[in-house]
Amino acid sequence: MKDRTAAVERSTKETKIRMRLNLDGSGTAELKTGVGFFDHMLDGFARHGLFDLSVHVDGDLHVDCHHTVEDTGIVLGQAIREAVGDKKGIRRYGSCILPMDEALVLCAVDLSGRPYYVSDAQFTVPRIGDLDTEMVKEFFYAVSYSGQMNLHFKVLSGSNNHHICEAMFKAFAKALDAATAYDGRITDVLSTKGSL
Repeated sequence: MKDRTAAVERSTKETKIRMRLNLDGSGTAELKTGVGFFDHMLDGFARHGLFDLSVHVDGDLHVDCHHTVEDTGIVLGQAIREAVGDKKGIRRYGSCILPMDEALVLCAVDLSGRPYYVSDAQFTVPRIGDLDTEMVKEFFYAVSYSGQMNLHFKVLSGSNNHHICEAMFKAFAKALDAATAYDGRITDVLSTKGSL
């Protein structure tokens, strides 16, 4: 099995980001985005997807967290796309219904090469810790488009904003892990087109 890792850097006037991702890791994370709750969410993503993830961000947090969170999503999408490679032998699709106390979140992923994002997640507070809740949508939208994947969320139940958000990140991790898993019955790419 080939090494499924990626190292991506992105530098703009608003953010400087260095990221390393190993899809076949053990769930370790080294995270320094400057946004504590966002680090907590990325840690859950790495741990529950069994990905090794290193993220260092120097962002314009004196403005707000927008550029830091959105640009991290762009870089994570790029890293996923690079690490997956030609997609030969992988399942392509993955889904997870993940409970977290009263919250229940469904996430479905298709590594189709076509970006699309759908979510019905709504939050009743403007911030969770130091993360603006409107940035949850912007992060996952950026991941889906940069990673060229279909990404869907359905919040089936939940009243605690922290639980809903955390369930989204963990469900995405489990769905992505399933989509990137190898299946011995798949010898090429799983597509009637012959390419993804």
